[in-house]
Amino acid sequence: MYIYQKTNRYFAQVADDIKDIAEKEIISLGGKNTRQSYRGIFFTATQRTLYSINYHSRLISRVLAPLIYFNCHSDRYLYKQASRIEWKDFMTPANTFAIFATVSNSRIRHSRFAALRMKDAIADYFRSISGKRPSVNTRNPDIWFNLHIENNKATISLDTSGGSLHRRGYRKESTTAPMVETLAAAIIRHSEWKGNTPLYDPFCGSGTFLCEAFMHASHMPSGILRSNFGFKRLPDFDSTLWKKIIREGKQNIKPVLKGLISGSDISLEAVKTARQNCRMIDRENHISIKRQDIFGIETLRDKTIICNPPYGIRTGKAEEMPDFYSRFGDFLKRHCTGSTAYVYFGEPAFIKSMGLKPSWKKPLSNGGLDGRLVRYELY
Repeated sequence: MYIYQKTNRYFAQVADDIKDIAEKEIISLGGKNTRQSYRGIFFTATQRTLYSINYHSRLISRVLAPLIYFNCHSDRYLYKQASRIEWKDFMTPANTFAIFATVSNSRIRHSRFAALRMKDAIADYFRSISGKRPSVNTRNPDIWFNLHIENNKATISLDTSGGSLHRRGYRKESTTAPMVETLAAAIIRHSEWKGNTPLYDPFCGSGTFLCEAFMHASHMPSGILRSNFGFKRLPDFDSTLWKKIIREGKQNIKPVLKGLISGSDISLEAVKTARQNCRMIDRENHISIKRQDIFGIETLRDKTIICNPPYGIRTGKAEEMPDFYSRFGDFLKRHCTGSTAYVYFGEPAFIKSMGLKPSWKKPLSNGGLDGRLVRYELY
């Protein structure tokens, strides 16, 4: 038996800034005995819960199922222990695979080298039993494995998510520097928007906020468009249970009223992209998107405004940004009475240019940028 079968214990990779709300999400989906750790959360789950978390989670990046754990003081011992795994339990020589490795405070110092030694063990295992060896595909493999070595202790896991869960499947096109879907979902979660007030994004870009808001309001499973989940590769995978979870998830989807979720952008290309992406999940075109300069909007009263305005790193026009944010703050103050705005600043230095007093600020990184989510109550 593998470790996950003995313990029912898994590890969810989660961005550090959103671990608190991700832990609550895991618990709401049935996870037990949660414990936050570096870059993620340990939790206990039944098969049903494991499948449900992968299918419904909006905040988690991956869920790892540990296979073996061992002391690891050399690459030879890593190869030896990896060779003992019955890899045919998870794949065949016809399948492609990839390994993502992390190494810290250990005699093996390079993650790429560690991944290479584990790759050799898998390839040699299959060559010894079949004369064939599977191929590595680092872009879109059939199965992902994880190798984590810390303080000379190694864990080899299977990625039950089958690649990062932020790839929902609705983003067929994108604009410059699109926001990661899990971050957009976290921002919507922080806004505590329940779908009972109109939501508007005046800088909609490729439509990530609009899509995440639609999935949130409709209770649509975040993985509804994904076909490849890694837990299907586990030796104890229950296909009947999985089909039941899919069926229940689709049955629980609620209709979203037309006009509840709207957005705009000054870029015609962005508007076309957002419409295309939104159509992937909003087949009845209930999300309203138009081309509009924010400063040409007459009013956004009594709404929840969620947006990620342009900033210097993203636009290449940093010198123009203080004036832009000053105008944006003035727009919110004069044209958005009764609304609450949640503004994500990829460059926190621009917060002071808004000329508005925030209700709160939350640190949220995005692709290595030290961003801030700021709430403004507009009386």
